[in-house]
Amino acid sequence: MAPSAKEPDPRQEVAYLQGDGAAAGALSGLHARLLLLPPYRILVTVLKRLGLSGRNAVIAIPYLWLLAFFLAPFLIVLKISLAEVVVAQPPYTPLFVFVEDGFIAIQASLENYLFLLEDSLYWKSYLSSLRIALISTALTLLIGFPIAYGMARAPKRWRFALLMMVILPFWTSFLIRVYAWIGILKKEGLLNLALTQLGLISEPLTILNTDIAVYIGIVYSYLPFMVLPLYANLEKMDLSLLEAAADLGCRPIKAFWVITVPLSLPGIVAGSFLVFIPAMGEFVIPDLLGGSQTLMIGKTLWSEFFNNRDWPLSSAVAVILLLVLVVPIMLFQRMQEKTAKAEG
Repeated sequence: MAPSAKEPDPRQEVAYLQGDGAAAGALSGLHARLLLLPPYRILVTVLKRLGLSGRNAVIAIPYLWLLAFFLAPFLIVLKISLAEVVVAQPPYTPLFVFVEDGFIAIQASLENYLFLLEDSLYWKSYLSSLRIALISTALTLLIGFPIAYGMARAPKRWRFALLMMVILPFWTSFLIRVYAWIGILKKEGLLNLALTQLGLISEPLTILNTDIAVYIGIVYSYLPFMVLPLYANLEKMDLSLLEAAADLGCRPIKAFWVITVPLSLPGIVAGSFLVFIPAMGEFVIPDLLGGSQTLMIGKTLWSEFFNNRDWPLSSAVAVILLLVLVVPIMLFQRMQEKTAKAEG
């Protein structure tokens, strides 16, 4: 009887990435290092038995992560949104029920989505959230671009310290930082006290529990998400382009709009998405800094889920919110891909 062939060790199979490309070399090194971890070796072995190579194993990990922590929870929320509210535990009807003769019936209803269209509270919440998120993103960009530009043009010995100053707020709890703004913006707070002492106002301003306080809270909280992508993009910009423009007689302000802004467009888009997406569904900031008239979909969703215990309706609100955020991003990516193919 011939001896069975020994199964190759996956740690020895990194030759599939041989080549001169830097990306291939980086992926090969990543694959080799990950193979030192037993869970990854087991995953590679399983994928190989399914006919996938080690390269596909490296690429498959992010997709498995998205499948487990994005798609699966979304499908659960979608299932609940098609149910009806009942006084039970859990407080909604099951999607699949067994009937006579062992058949399975599907109890799905679109009443929750139709109710969202009929009740003005919800579409007004969506529109108000969209307005606040867009204005907050624009304000964050106006403030964050000069900061990122100054950091990118600062001497190299100062850049790390400036970068740490941007990241430093993340070392403190988000909730504590928002609570701190209550002490600053209230009528007896630090801002009104400073303005009164300077003689700029005669009586305290009403800032807390208004939309202005919400804008301040969102811009402050999400400013690093705008600065970091812009800084990473502006730092790599070739300064010789600006020097060439100056030699050709281009004024600095015109060179900024013609050269700097177009080259920093990827950072602008990335930072805008990183600010707009969480701001659209924000709950903590409008709840603590906004007033009773501040209408945002995050507050509405929280009220439906915890106060009214209407899980199906709140799930429908979450599904619509997700579609509102995901569809424009997908369309933008498609447009970017078509532009890249046209230029290529």
